[in-house]
Amino acid sequence: MENTKTIISAALEGEDVDPLVESQGDAEIRQFSFSVAQHGMRLDHALVDIVPEFSRSYLQQLVELGFVRVNGQVARKPSQKIKAFELGYIELRPTPQSQAFKAENMSLDIVYIDEHLMVINKPAGLVVHPAPGNWRGTLMNGLLGFDSQAFNLPRAGIVHRLDKDTSGLMVVARKRSVMDALIKAIAARDVKRQYLALAHGRWLGGPHREVNAPIGRDPGNRLRMAVVDLDLHTGKTAQTDVDLLANGAHGCLVKCTLHTGRTHQIRVHMASLSHPLVADSSYGGMIAAGMQRQALHAFHLAFLHPVTAESLRFTTQLPIDFSQALDCWGLQYNQHISQMNTKLSSAKN
Repeated sequence: MENTKTIISAALEGEDVDPLVESQGDAEIRQFSFSVAQHGMRLDHALVDIVPEFSRSYLQQLVELGFVRVNGQVARKPSQKIKAFELGYIELRPTPQSQAFKAENMSLDIVYIDEHLMVINKPAGLVVHPAPGNWRGTLMNGLLGFDSQAFNLPRAGIVHRLDKDTSGLMVVARKRSVMDALIKAIAARDVKRQYLALAHGRWLGGPHREVNAPIGRDPGNRLRMAVVDLDLHTGKTAQTDVDLLANGAHGCLVKCTLHTGRTHQIRVHMASLSHPLVADSSYGGMIAAGMQRQALHAFHLAFLHPVTAESLRFTTQLPIDFSQALDCWGLQYNQHISQMNTKLSSAKN
């Protein structure tokens, strides 16, 4: 097969390319110019901004192997400081991570869209962001296929995640300034996120519980999260409000309101209450009522629009498998009761 040479110039369009930087095979040469905002940064940190589809550790390896030049000189130290307007190039070689940043045609359930952001109803089974074992076919790939401008945004504008098997609402930015604003709003707890969870065990006690329990890596299983003692283990504070919506002999339907956004927060907190989610095998749940995936659905999302300051509120219906599970256990879900004060925002297309 004939070798190909790919040269991509992000900042030096129209300039001649030094023949020394051409490479054979599948390598790609990407030219760049450091910006004023990058002045004084470490080289590897600046390269992450320029080449976001590669991890920093991999970019450090490329520097150490001599595949990065700055102002015509081979850069050998990832920690070297760079200056604004310095020119350079980096020779990239394909990795699963870089191949993950590909646009793919995907049917997206778009609840709301304008020029600044969009709200998506994610189906269960869809991975949000590429990761080992799921480098393609993710929501990020679908966003890149939907709008080419998403290539200009970190993570294609994704500002928060849902687990693969969790369904429901997500907000996605379409501009960098909006992305930064949404990330700040989430950190400030100004984005209201509510979930419906079907859990094992009949609910006992009062209908409302406030769970304040730090979450960190499970000391006994690093692949899981757990409620931890911060005096003994690394973790972060986590708060979830849990409200009972329906109760039965086999289990209960609850509404969970997040005040923090820790990994697997609802799943861990519900398990700590001795109510693991149905089909959540990682945290003690079992397949039941026809559910083959963890019974968690992000059904309500509310926030102020970062540009227009409009109050946006969205509620989505339960997926079919979730509704059928409730019917199987004889649990009645009344969306009007659970969200009496929610005024749905009309979708803008």
